[in-house]
Amino acid sequence: MSDDTYDWAAGSNAEAYDLDRAHVFHSWSAQGALKPRVFASGAGSKVWDFDGNEFLDFSSQLVNTNIGHQHPKVVAAIQGQAAVQATLAPQHASLVRGRTAKTITDLAPPGHSKVFFTNGGADAAENAIRMARIHTGRHKVLSFYRSYHGNTGAAINATGDPRRWPNEFAYGHVHFFGPYLYRSSFWADTEEQECERALAHLEQVIQFEGPATVAAVLIESVVGTAGVLIPPPGYLAGVRALCDKYGIVYIADEVMAGFGRTGAWLAIDHWGVNPDLIIFAKGSNSGYVPLGGVIISDDIAATFDERVFPGGLTYSGHPLACASALATIAAMRQEGIVEHAAQIGEEVIGPGLAELAERHPVIGEVRGLGVFWALDLVTDRATREPLAPYGGTSEAMGALTAACVARGLLPFVNFNRLHVVPPCVVTEAEARKGLEILNEAFGEVDRFYTGG
Repeated sequence: MSDDTYDWAAGSNAEAYDLDRAHVFHSWSAQGALKPRVFASGAGSKVWDFDGNEFLDFSSQLVNTNIGHQHPKVVAAIQGQAAVQATLAPQHASLVRGRTAKTITDLAPPGHSKVFFTNGGADAAENAIRMARIHTGRHKVLSFYRSYHGNTGAAINATGDPRRWPNEFAYGHVHFFGPYLYRSSFWADTEEQECERALAHLEQVIQFEGPATVAAVLIESVVGTAGVLIPPPGYLAGVRALCDKYGIVYIADEVMAGFGRTGAWLAIDHWGVNPDLIIFAKGSNSGYVPLGGVIISDDIAATFDERVFPGGLTYSGHPLACASALATIAAMRQEGIVEHAAQIGEEVIGPGLAELAERHPVIGEVRGLGVFWALDLVTDRATREPLAPYGGTSEAMGALTAACVARGLLPFVNFNRLHVVPPCVVTEAEARKGLEILNEAFGEVDRFYTGG
């Protein structure tokens, strides 16, 4: 290869690994011990390295490749847009940007006509918080302890998990407990009790913080990285009612849960709620080009008709990103991908994981929707002692990950949980193959179970 010409398909595992370790600084990691796995390409639910070693992607990378790897229609849209208009500053009007904004608002509940485009989910959360604060004239943001909203200033402070701890520099963030019946903070025995008590807890937090100081409640419609926590019936409607009661902006984080992941276009569709602001990223274009955004209610958008919105990004509504989102949504419609995600979850993944739980005592609970599932892993089903500590890992979780990878499956593991999150396009055969691999892998970690 010459100095100025690349064959994009050529290379080796060794070259990619050596260049990475010499020059790439990785996120959320101590750099010295890293041994990243090399991947050269992929298709659908599979990825492979330069030597042809193939893996079934049950992580969807970071739970974002909803339409799968290298979808030809999305790749073609990026190439086609690049040939016409590769970039354009955000202060100008672009046909592809306008078409994409309209297409996305058409997926939202009534009363949302505009989109503010960002580069990803973190800056979508950041700008939604900014909008809420300016719109209400208040400063506090309430969010779950079990949550992740991104790694920018306000987004990481809104996050509940331990990644927040070394990054707490923004102000005005208050955390509360959301519903999680399996590990209830409210001594609940039923979903109804959990919902009622969790809402009472939220209202008490609002009252003790001072309603006139609270700008927004920011919650993931289905909590993702922190455990795929499905809200009980009535909870999101209750959040909406509390926000209305106290004049608070309800921000729905759909970054991970949206665009087919739960078997619906948006996760809020399962419960029929209408938030004020909806943030998105990941599945909107499967991460083919960085993209995120805020879907804005007409009421909040009107706040900025005469008042300057103090925010912007050079790549807001980038033409290539917009083209990839437009093509993703079109392909999902044409190919019935959202419906397929719902069906594969209901008929294959959900029942298959339930069967695994019957065979392997370390699986304490199975929960999920669509292609968005988690296994809560325990050392003892009676005490529900986690298989790894909060904020950490364990020998058992390391063994589980290694067993999956050795059998050609890429897992998504966090603390004591294994998340089962393949692309929305995963076939029945691939899903069943993944379940077979998980069964074998759990056979290697059952020895860590200490319960009766």
